[in-house]
Amino acid sequence: MGIASSRTRFDIRAAVFDLDGLLVNTEELYQDVGTELLRRRGKTFDADLLDAMMGRPQQKALSIMIDWHELDDTVQFLADETKEIFQTLLSTRLALMPGAKNLIEHIRLLNISMGVATSSGPEFAHDVLSRVELLDAFSFVLTSTDVIAGKPDPEIYHLAAKTSGTQPERMLVFEDSETGCKAAVASGAITVAVPSGHSRRHSFSGAELIATSLADARIYELLNSHVERKNSDNS
Repeated sequence: MGIASSRTRFDIRAAVFDLDGLLVNTEELYQDVGTELLRRRGKTFDADLLDAMMGRPQQKALSIMIDWHELDDTVQFLADETKEIFQTLLSTRLALMPGAKNLIEHIRLLNISMGVATSSGPEFAHDVLSRVELLDAFSFVLTSTDVIAGKPDPEIYHLAAKTSGTQPERMLVFEDSETGCKAAVASGAITVAVPSGHSRRHSFSGAELIATSLADARIYELLNSHVERKNSDNS
């Protein structure tokens, strides 16, 4: 699929990345954590439950899990158990998603400000970005504690635009899940969906582009349209 929009040249003032499953492989790790949580309780972590939870803040996602399987656990109890399991996986299996480092460097060279907007909490987001040596690449990191309504509500992307000092329609957003894509599209941002693993079965209505990975040449084509517009405006 190519660039879907009728806008052939984009005026991009900021680029904002989701975190889990988009910059790093933590969505895959979350699936393993969820599988282990439910295995301990004699339950299964099936595809429909994963779809319902993916891209949502942890408190909401765990609440969905509890309701789905009628668990007796509280959200906080599951959150604590999740953290325990997850820390072991982070130390051995955390990795950048394909193309992430090169794309970030390319955007930096274009003098476009960059930020992160994630449904994860601040402690986790900063820890993960530090582990993969990307924290200093971003001018801001917005997390679940910065908003009232989590994705798919567009609040976090409205806040990202405000933090960037620009309008949503001049902000390029990268998302890997249907929930996150809905939030970005609803904000008015130029949205690039980058599904991987389980999220390839999701719908990404309204996205300018559905990329194969962050290394997809069409992302660079879209960014080049910004350069062409900028050069045209300055001529």
